[in-house]
Amino acid sequence: MDLQQGGLQRREFLLATAGAVAAGMVAPSLSWGKESTTMPANRGRIFKSVKWGMIGGQGSVLEKFELCKELGYDGMELTAPSLHNVDEILAASAATGMPVHGTVGQKHWSVRLSSPDASVRDEARQDLLTGLADTKAYGGDTILLVPGKVSGEDETHDDVWNRSIEQIRLVLPTAAKLGVRVLIENVWNGFCETPEQLRDYLDEINSPWVGAYFDIGNVRKFSPSENWIRVLGERIVKLDVKDWGKSNGFCKIGDGDVNWPAVREALAEIGFTGWCTAEVGGGGRERLAEIATRMNQVLEL
Repeated sequence: MDLQQGGLQRREFLLATAGAVAAGMVAPSLSWGKESTTMPANRGRIFKSVKWGMIGGQGSVLEKFELCKELGYDGMELTAPSLHNVDEILAASAATGMPVHGTVGQKHWSVRLSSPDASVRDEARQDLLTGLADTKAYGGDTILLVPGKVSGEDETHDDVWNRSIEQIRLVLPTAAKLGVRVLIENVWNGFCETPEQLRDYLDEINSPWVGAYFDIGNVRKFSPSENWIRVLGERIVKLDVKDWGKSNGFCKIGDGDVNWPAVREALAEIGFTGWCTAEVGGGGRERLAEIATRMNQVLEL
């Protein structure tokens, strides 16, 4: 998406949402399987996707695209570097009208940009460059990146910060040339466990080709998700959707401690519009249908 166009869409979304609030619009309660009689507030503004690894069964690429389309998903997210056949993916995307909006780095946990070993950092950077090219080939515009892991004396928080920034900056010319953004996901890796830290990390990189892939459920362990949204603001480019509770850990979307009405309010305040992708345990038709229904409910899609 063109950055200027994205900004205009976000401002339009904010104005539209403010009007709805002023009119006294009340969010529906979570009632799984029941459709609202009114147009959901975020339909046409937030688009839902599923990660490729969540789609169970042995069907072909086209059959998996068709299934997700039938269940109401708007697009797909693949992995990179990966073994996907580009022609097969593009054909399925064209046949169903379902775009591949982006990819998820496949090796960034084990081959890390933050490694104390320079050769491993080089390998991780090459994986990221390959992932950028793969993403472009599929028609996507972002790649999700975990920048490292705080793992001991030779991989401290400062090490992850400095080493990953150094490597990310080296790939930015390629990202700009391809038109693919690098999005940092907040995960349980010991790194940037406050919204202010993640904000400052992104601001130090200071590039329009780097942003946040904000995981709504991952941060709930540390502090309310809606607070993170307000601090990160327009640095958030895309959303991962899951839930987490103090008593039940990672759980079905809507069954944890995430305050979804507050999340929707915060997203409206920052004018968010774009992709959200489920990151939960997948399965076949029934499970994927349930996930879609829960996403519709909690985000008013």
